[in-house]
Amino acid sequence: MAALCFTFLLRHMTPEKFYVEACDDGADDVLTIDRVSTEVTLAVKKDVPPSAVTRPIFGILGTIHLVAGNYLIVITKKTKVGEFFNHVIWKATDFDVLSYKKTMLHLTDIQLQDNKTFLAMLNHVLNVDGFYFSTTYDLTHTLQRLSNTSPEFQEMSLLERADQRFVWNGHLLRELSAQPEVHRFALPVLHGFITMHSCSINGKYFDWILISRRSCFRAGVRYYVRGIDSEGHAANFVETEQIVHYNGSKASFVQTRGSIPVFWSQRPNLKYKPLPQISKVANHMDGFQRHFDSQVIIYGKQVIINLINQKGSEKPLEQTFATMVSSLGSGMMRYIAFDFHKECKNMRWDRLSILLDQVAEMQDELSYFLVDSAGQVVANQEGVFRSNCMDCLDRTNVIQSLLARRSLQAQLQRLGVLHVGQKLEEQDEFEKIYKNAWADNANACAKQYAGTGALKTDFTRTGKRTHLGLIMDGWNSMIRYYKNNFSDGFRQDSIDLFLGNYSVDELESHSPLSVPRDWKFLALPVIMVVAFSMCIICLLMAGDTWTETLAYVLFWGVASIGTFFIILYNGKDFVDAPRLVQKEKID
Repeated sequence: MAALCFTFLLRHMTPEKFYVEACDDGADDVLTIDRVSTEVTLAVKKDVPPSAVTRPIFGILGTIHLVAGNYLIVITKKTKVGEFFNHVIWKATDFDVLSYKKTMLHLTDIQLQDNKTFLAMLNHVLNVDGFYFSTTYDLTHTLQRLSNTSPEFQEMSLLERADQRFVWNGHLLRELSAQPEVHRFALPVLHGFITMHSCSINGKYFDWILISRRSCFRAGVRYYVRGIDSEGHAANFVETEQIVHYNGSKASFVQTRGSIPVFWSQRPNLKYKPLPQISKVANHMDGFQRHFDSQVIIYGKQVIINLINQKGSEKPLEQTFATMVSSLGSGMMRYIAFDFHKECKNMRWDRLSILLDQVAEMQDELSYFLVDSAGQVVANQEGVFRSNCMDCLDRTNVIQSLLARRSLQAQLQRLGVLHVGQKLEEQDEFEKIYKNAWADNANACAKQYAGTGALKTDFTRTGKRTHLGLIMDGWNSMIRYYKNNFSDGFRQDSIDLFLGNYSVDELESHSPLSVPRDWKFLALPVIMVVAFSMCIICLLMAGDTWTETLAYVLFWGVASIGTFFIILYNGKDFVDAPRLVQKEKID
């Protein structure tokens, strides 16, 4: 049996050490961390000093090194999501970040400020909703992957056996992972979305579960992380699994999403939609093949659904994607281009049925995973739909929800929940649960990548496009614009720090946080505001003649408009760019 993580913990703190006591039945282990030497050892309960300050915690997220030294991050609050085959699934909702150091007197003023900024970055990531864990179940693997494992795999700790793509605290747990004897204290945490519902159709009760697992490889925010890296990891890669549990039988349908897997970028520059740039020098085929080689190994056949526009600024990306698939010539890949916006313009979202009909036979061939109540595998999923749009958010989620419903229809009929000829869409109570869950999934994925809730969720929730939904999409688009241009640099730095893409070195002679802004960043916005203000003042305090007033208004008006266009032309100098890890620039 696998070494499960401890469920009940107490954190004891003294000036010299942290003690994390396992309080599960029969447990006597205490994880001890020396706050001076940072040494991690295993002790027993009698070694905890009575003078220690004690509070309950629900897991160790890990440790991180900042300017002031090491910090211990623990989960202090959790909420129950539900039960998964008798395993409780939790969402972590609050954390403590505890300094090993008892004082900050050893730091200079600049170091103090840098350390404060790094702590703010760390807390920013921790405050993003969507961290999930279980102390008894491996959330990082699909049902099909878990069914095809060796006895040795079953004996591993949750940390050792976890799919490292989806362990968001893998970097934070690196010290604990090096010591197998403390693995029961090392809790793998998933980032994404999980929802569970007990449902009933025809008086038959079943559990319906939706899990989205966000990859920590090439993770980041919308405009700063696009395409793939040299290892073939795609930006905003998410594995989504829909599970049904009925009378001991379990069925699963898996889909993936991820950025267009070539080397491209779309850096913010104050324009509403920056122009995508495809690299002219990178070896696209090398990265492309690395990406799909790994996808085929993990998932099998790949049915690629590319939803981006086939005209305008998105057209070169669609053409490049199609060319790469054709050049690779793999029998394990099928490519389908569906111009979502063109096909569904004028709110004709019923035309999505064109795509569903086009891929219906392929979906039947891919099938789904099914294991009966005796534990026998009845069917395997032979491949996945890999869907994408530009962000792999709004259009992608709509299509994934429709494909998942079609698979669920087949599963519930096979399990005997639905009668022959019954349609899932006709089950009003379940349809409401289903649509809202997929809309919530869209919002979670969008907030984690783009900083706002998803667009087009009115269709996902109601099955039709509404005018109110269009208004909400406009509002979310404005919020995205602001965040993408003026706060995403900090968000990207926060993710890079959390995941270990950047490591703090307090001996570094030049702090990346102290990079001075270009003079234009401060001067031009001030000139524009002053010029616009003077233009308004001249209108309000008109002179003796309109000729004089008009001259002043024209002067200041031209000055403010001219400055605005200079700012727009030099947009890249005014956005909030990452400072910790230099993001690749596409030539």
